[in-house]
Amino acid sequence: MTHMFSNQYWTVTSGDLSDRRRPLDSPGFADTPDGATPIVIDPSQQHQPWLGAGAAITDAAASLIWGCQSKEQRHAMLDDMFNPDKAGFSCIRIPLGSCEPSSQPYYTYDDIPYGDHDKDLKHFSLGEGEPGAPDATKDFKYIIPVVREILSINPAVRIIASPWSAPAWMKNTGHLCQGGHLRFNEWTGNGYDPLEDSFEGVYARYFARYVDEMEALGIPIWAVTVQNEPSNAAPWPAMTWTLAQQADFAHRFLRPALDRSHPQVKIFINDDSAHSLTGPVDRDVSPAQAGSIDGLTLHVYDDDYAKLPNATRVYPQWIYGMTERRCMLNETVEDAAHIMSGVIGNWLVRNGESFITLWNMALDERGLPNQIGADGRRGVVTIDRATGRVRRNLEYFMLRAFGQDVEPGSRVIESSNYTPNGWSGGLGSVAFMAPDGSISAHIYNPTGTPIRAAVTVNGWGNRWQLVSVPAWGTVTMHQSDDSRINRSSVPDDGEFVLDIPASGLMDDKAPGKS
Repeated sequence: MTHMFSNQYWTVTSGDLSDRRRPLDSPGFADTPDGATPIVIDPSQQHQPWLGAGAAITDAAASLIWGCQSKEQRHAMLDDMFNPDKAGFSCIRIPLGSCEPSSQPYYTYDDIPYGDHDKDLKHFSLGEGEPGAPDATKDFKYIIPVVREILSINPAVRIIASPWSAPAWMKNTGHLCQGGHLRFNEWTGNGYDPLEDSFEGVYARYFARYVDEMEALGIPIWAVTVQNEPSNAAPWPAMTWTLAQQADFAHRFLRPALDRSHPQVKIFINDDSAHSLTGPVDRDVSPAQAGSIDGLTLHVYDDDYAKLPNATRVYPQWIYGMTERRCMLNETVEDAAHIMSGVIGNWLVRNGESFITLWNMALDERGLPNQIGADGRRGVVTIDRATGRVRRNLEYFMLRAFGQDVEPGSRVIESSNYTPNGWSGGLGSVAFMAPDGSISAHIYNPTGTPIRAAVTVNGWGNRWQLVSVPAWGTVTMHQSDDSRINRSSVPDDGEFVLDIPASGLMDDKAPGKS
């Protein structure tokens, strides 16, 4: 018989958050499922490694964390999120230059007039002033001090950096916003050295310079993506690339530039919805190029996430991750659960995802700040801008289910699943085995009615643990011989009123909605 564990920890989170990771008494063992849905966990079938979960520290999010919370509030919130003995968030995504939303006017790290060139990046600057000071600029104002505080809590946090645009002088349009593309096959300076004199080479060295300067500030960059949403010529900083152009840039320019001093930094392509994966990814990325690329990341704003196997089956050696999805400020319980717990926390993990970074870690009670008036969004937490109080949203609880119960370095293992897409059908599950042999699992209910589950592990025989999974909710299980199972509780939230805009911006939809 497969080993049975001496310690267990079970929690329940309902879709409406009336239960917020409420601890459950460990279910006893029955010799039959008794009509409940069987969930069989099979450690003998191991899949991809699990690297962690977290969200984006945008300028907007960082401005609330640094500017609207007291030092004590800020540290308490970040310690709850990133302390491995608490919520255990272990990944963040940060913009490489401005993104939207932002509290500051848009910038890059080398802003000079269009028509001028700065081949040697003499004007490169992450910002001026003392990090966190009121008169600091660019990343020094909010992002750098917040990230350094996160690293003081958990130095092992993985940091992914994504650009929204190259500096305007490197683009064909001369503008940060509304798309445009890099000045491909053009030269700057005096010579034809690919890394020194081409615009592609200068831009690749811009990435490397960013990694240099962030590292000098005590912020190690784990990975970069070539471009955020390369298909989106948006009214905020944006730049368009085809998947083939990203692969060529990564192979011929970015990998060589990083290899000079940062060969450990990983490169991801796509960083967008899966609509570029119209067929096997080797149509756009050759095997030689794939050797310079570490993986592919997805956003989940469309229903095309099911195209992911067009990449995972071609290059199984790559790392796959989910780098962006938001909920709207007034999302329904059903829709929020389908997005967060269903598609991201269930389907994508079962189909190869190794990490999750949601969109803004924090926004305020209006879904702000930003630069272009796009409202109606919410963060992983909502921060009241007047008091600094925190409200934890469903996104937080989905991330905490991974961070508290699943050790980075675990392996995804096989488990029974009855939802084909994360939002329809019956119970979904995803399970993990830690390096010490501990097992954890999330069981998700994509329906509006509670469903009973009967859980067992391959090798236990007819020994079933019965539990009820609430509507749109999740039950988590962690079984281990280590008495130090993380049993930390979720802090209470502050009370404040949401100021939902009348426009209720809805420019994307939950899965299954027309």
